[in-house]
Amino acid sequence: MKVLGVDPGTLVTGYGIVEFHAGAPARHVAHGVVRTDPKAPLWERLAQIAAAIGALATEHRPDALSLEQCFVSKNVQSALKLGHTRGAIMVTATTLGASIHEYTPGQIKSAVTGNGRAEKHQVAEMVRVILGLPAAPAFDAADALAAAICHGHGRATHLTLRAAPSRAAALRVSK
Repeated sequence: MKVLGVDPGTLVTGYGIVEFHAGAPARHVAHGVVRTDPKAPLWERLAQIAAAIGALATEHRPDALSLEQCFVSKNVQSALKLGHTRGAIMVTATTLGASIHEYTPGQIKSAVTGNGRAEKHQVAEMVRVILGLPAAPAFDAADALAAAICHGHGRATHLTLRAAPSRAAALRVSK
């Protein structure tokens, strides 16, 4: 099973792809970040993020998308923008055939560190160890890889939003 983990953000979106096979350690496939222009309108940033995630999904054909659930802090506008970003990512992954799975930040951190309140540097270091990377990834990419690991290892209870329809069914128009 191949999992695309995403740490969504309107300015920086982290991604990580991890492959899982029964009886074998998790295998790192790719990771990185998508950076958008903070001066660009939100819809342009969303289009850029969707295109980048779409290109990754087309190249690597993940079976599942794993991402962090939204949490609302003091800034409601930031939460709304994050929701738009997550929506663009979910639609992109669904149209390419990946199932969608959400996890709380605590579930993701717990899956890789054993501590749901772990610091970012702890998550990054454990991702490095689990995947056998030579160096810890940048925080946004590490969080995305952690989301993929969380889903792949199945250590956290997750919410499956819905199975992805085929691309043809998604594009079919009814009268």
